[in-house]
Amino acid sequence: MVPKLLRRALRGLLAAPIIAALLITTAPSASAAQLTQVTNFGPNPSNLQMYLYVPNKVKPRPAVLVASHYCTGSGPAFYTNTEFARLADRYGFIVVYPSVTRASKCFDVASPQTLRHGGGSDSLGIVSMVRHVLQRNNADPNRVYATGHSSGAMMTNVLLGAYPDVFRGGAAFAGVPFACFATTNGSEWNSQCANGQLVKTPQQWGDLVRRAFPGYTGPKPRMQLWHGTNDDTLRYPNFGEAIKQWTNVAGIGQTPTSTDRPQPNWVRTRYNLGGAVQVEGISVQNGSHNFVVAGMAQYAVDFLGLSR
Repeated sequence: MVPKLLRRALRGLLAAPIIAALLITTAPSASAAQLTQVTNFGPNPSNLQMYLYVPNKVKPRPAVLVASHYCTGSGPAFYTNTEFARLADRYGFIVVYPSVTRASKCFDVASPQTLRHGGGSDSLGIVSMVRHVLQRNNADPNRVYATGHSSGAMMTNVLLGAYPDVFRGGAAFAGVPFACFATTNGSEWNSQCANGQLVKTPQQWGDLVRRAFPGYTGPKPRMQLWHGTNDDTLRYPNFGEAIKQWTNVAGIGQTPTSTDRPQPNWVRTRYNLGGAVQVEGISVQNGSHNFVVAGMAQYAVDFLGLSR
């Protein structure tokens, strides 16, 4: 049974049949490659399902994108209702669609296990999927990325925080910072975080990431963050808190390097490291939790370098 509080939360997180700004009007054409389920892909403590999309034409040593669904969703639903597969056809990268099997269909972004490198639960299962693709599809381990909406956006933050050795970047649509949802009582829901009431300094947020993988000194993941100003499910203050976190992880300040408007109702702030964009925040004016604006997935793919 799903607890009453979580059921109420899921009504806000429900995004099917259309989700966030990743919407397409049609599924991939009949001539396109097909989504396939993969089993026995490695350690999988929480019994996730793995769905894989490999375009008919992939680049040599293709990049890998993990695309994680919203609460109540599934890997196949995220495949059908987002444009990542179509963009994979265009640019020759591979997409992994994890699928939750627990009753809530929400990713575990709260347990101590999922928030620790090698700790277990959903984050480890997804990393097993990535490692399977790297081994079986001759993919590039230096070009592995994550994206997702809502619960999937929270999982994107978790993957980059707990496994910076695996993921080089992410694009999170309407999520919360790494470890913001952390609980120790087995609950899947954290009302304080969801309501935007968990406020920390950049150093405190950054320390949560650094403690997830003590001693890690490798490259820091790049992060693109999206949030609607009218999000009443994972409230808008989480956007600013996530920017604090990922700029601190990267060792850069809180002052944007540049600010512009790619679309009339978007405000984009960029935070550079060594002349390159390390963190990018896009605030969608009047956007709800399930804001619908065509073309956002293309911006994510461009940011992550998958279109090159």
